[in-house]
Amino acid sequence: MGLRELAETDLGVILEDSATGFGWPITVTDSDGVTKTLTGFSNDISQVIDPDTGQIISGRVATVALRVSTLVSAGLSLPQGIADATKKPWIIAFNDINGNECVFKVMQSNPDRSFGMLTCILELYQQ
Repeated sequence: MGLRELAETDLGVILEDSATGFGWPITVTDSDGVTKTLTGFSNDISQVIDPDTGQIISGRVATVALRVSTLVSAGLSLPQGIADATKKPWIIAFNDINGNECVFKVMQSNPDRSFGMLTCILELYQQ
């Protein structure tokens, strides 16, 4: 097993271990309405940097990191941002640490195909 294969295997432990690691239930719904619950890493913070001033401001940045092999095993393709408002977006939902459900649409999808991890930048979704 080469280092890339070993790194992808380790990624499974880092992202998907919910007992002793960072693993967190994440619901992924593709643009056709197929829904799967996976385990990955979620992030939802309220501090961002204003690109015009460089100052820290209050905002909201949410992301998820998922293992590509898990998405494929679940029968999903890689989530992607869909700019066309007439089409259904990919939806990502997860609970925050207090159990409140947060629902987002995928704004940007950044696969790392050499490592096997997909990071999605999200924005709030109002159904």
